[in-house]
Amino acid sequence: MAIRAIRQGLERAWRGVSVRKGSLGGRLLALTIVFVLASSLLIYFPTASNFRNNWLGERANAAHLAAIAAELAGNNLSEDAVRELLAGADAMAVARITGGATELILGADTGDAPLLDEDQTRPRPVRNMLAVIGTFTGPPDRLIVLTAIPQTRPDERILVILPEAPLREALIGFSARVFRFSLFTSLVTGSLIYLALLFLFVGPMRRLSHSMTQFQENPSDARRVLAPSLRSDEIGEAERALAAMQADILSAIRQRERLASLGLAVAKINHDLRNVFASAQLVSDRLATSEDARTAAMGQRLVRAIGRGIRLCSDVLDYGKTGEAPGELRAVALRPLMEEIAAELTSGAEGLVWQNTLPEGLTVLGDRDSLYRLFANLIRNAVTAMKDADPARLSVEAVEAGSVITVRLTDTGPGIPKRVRTRLFEPFSSGGGQGSTGLGLSIARELAVMMDGSIELVSTGREGSVFEVTLKRAG
Repeated sequence: MAIRAIRQGLERAWRGVSVRKGSLGGRLLALTIVFVLASSLLIYFPTASNFRNNWLGERANAAHLAAIAAELAGNNLSEDAVRELLAGADAMAVARITGGATELILGADTGDAPLLDEDQTRPRPVRNMLAVIGTFTGPPDRLIVLTAIPQTRPDERILVILPEAPLREALIGFSARVFRFSLFTSLVTGSLIYLALLFLFVGPMRRLSHSMTQFQENPSDARRVLAPSLRSDEIGEAERALAAMQADILSAIRQRERLASLGLAVAKINHDLRNVFASAQLVSDRLATSEDARTAAMGQRLVRAIGRGIRLCSDVLDYGKTGEAPGELRAVALRPLMEEIAAELTSGAEGLVWQNTLPEGLTVLGDRDSLYRLFANLIRNAVTAMKDADPARLSVEAVEAGSVITVRLTDTGPGIPKRVRTRLFEPFSSGGGQGSTGLGLSIARELAVMMDGSIELVSTGREGSVFEVTLKRAG
């Protein structure tokens, strides 16, 4: 039963790899198998060297026994008996080294075959591992001249000449067995590790990625928010963080939808109000020109009130349009643009001095309509703030620094109150005095950001205020 369960698990793992090619689980399984095979390769050479030494040691012992048998038989050995003793030891010649003298005990013709000296009287691990490679790459007819210590005569040395081909065949068979065992071990180990990691890590990660994909398809569907598990590890933390993020996004989307509906309703109300104000303005104009002084005064106040209502409607609509991306950014000449804005907004301001020191030909990268709205809001606020100032002066200059142009607007108004400075660029944060909607600077900031620029209040006080608008140079 256990073997069957393991086999079924391996089959499921392989099916998962084939179905999800390139997936995290498939890569994990492949890497595990590769690493186990690599570790098997590292231990192959020591084990193969040990196998080679044992094989040669067995041949040396067999040759030693054959030499003892030959010594006991004396000169009565026939050629057939010599060949039989040598064949039993897989040797071609056997000699004994005693006292520095070499005595041939059993011998046969070795021909002109190449010889390889193999000394097993002292351990040499590195050389023995390199000898494994030499066994595979050496000439097929090479002979090994083996020097070993006999088991029963440790004070002597035995010299055996034997062909290397049987050793090569034995080593090839050993390597094949090691490879098959290593491959089987790698597959079993890799598959078991894969199944364990699939259950502990890969499966939950797939669940996370699947939840993110589903939520991305329809983030407004609350049913697609991930339900985190009770895990206390890093994956559990990731699940809870993802669920919290999805819940926040869902809440933001719902709030955005509500604000969009509210904005649409405000736009419709503004449209209707402007029509009502237009009709009321006709009546108030006639009242303002009445011959009766009291009626004319009331008409003037009514005209101003209706004017503020119209400006509020216009500013709200402009603020709603600010979220729309500007058109293609082009080179815009600043000096004529400023003159056009000033001519429209400063014409009714008595005693106001307008100074435009922008150089001719100075161009910035932006959308002309957006730039007009941006600077019109700043200039309108300045003109309104300086209605009672003496002197009333509004100047504009430019500071060039590389690819950035900073436009500086300076007025001599009374300054901005401290209570609104921290929220100056927030919607409906009025800093322009009575009748201001508090949307002008918010609109100006968003327009500047859309054109990859910025706007900030540099200084303000009794001597006046300074605003700086940073834009990109054209070209």
